[in-house]
Amino acid sequence: MPGSRVLLADDHALLLEAYESLLEGEFTIVGRVTNGRELVAAAMELEPEVVVLDVAMPFLSGIEAGRQIHRMYQNIKLVFLTMNEDLDVAAEAFRVGAAGYVLKRCAASELLTAIRGALNGKNYVTPLIAGGLTESLLRSGGRVSQPLTHRQREVLQLLAEGRSMKEVASLLNVTHRTVAFHKYRIMEQLHLASTAELVQYAVKHNLV
Repeated sequence: MPGSRVLLADDHALLLEAYESLLEGEFTIVGRVTNGRELVAAAMELEPEVVVLDVAMPFLSGIEAGRQIHRMYQNIKLVFLTMNEDLDVAAEAFRVGAAGYVLKRCAASELLTAIRGALNGKNYVTPLIAGGLTESLLRSGGRVSQPLTHRQREVLQLLAEGRSMKEVASLLNVTHRTVAFHKYRIMEQLHLASTAELVQYAVKHNLV
């Protein structure tokens, strides 16, 4: 375990510096990124043993980035480090492959424990939400209730962040018409009548 490779992801640069200072004596920090799209690319390039990531990040949420990383590299351990105490969000993190879920206010005392546990094949949940998380997972039967495709989730998050369809098209390297198709397909699938409802859905499901 000494020197295990860790990739850090958070949209606050000062927090990234703090986490690196906390971890660098025991682990090798191979990179720091500030959004979900950078995170997926860095995980593919750097192949860390552990990724420490936030739930809420721009361009691509931590949940969706974690989902993509876990699908490609099941050996990479995902440790979520977040302010989000929502039990359903924590449950979703474990459904997409998390090995740990730590609250930022507990990071100094729990992050090292969570990473060590992940490297030893153990899951870690901050004690503040552990009991409720079990109930949330049992309520849903452990299933992921996600009606949207990977590309639709990307489009939805970017639109909900206030980006125009032209900006979304540029970021995703697709045509404006393709983004428009995805937007209206999403609205049809989710029975949403307006862009405002689209944003509300994204906020409710922690995509922004």
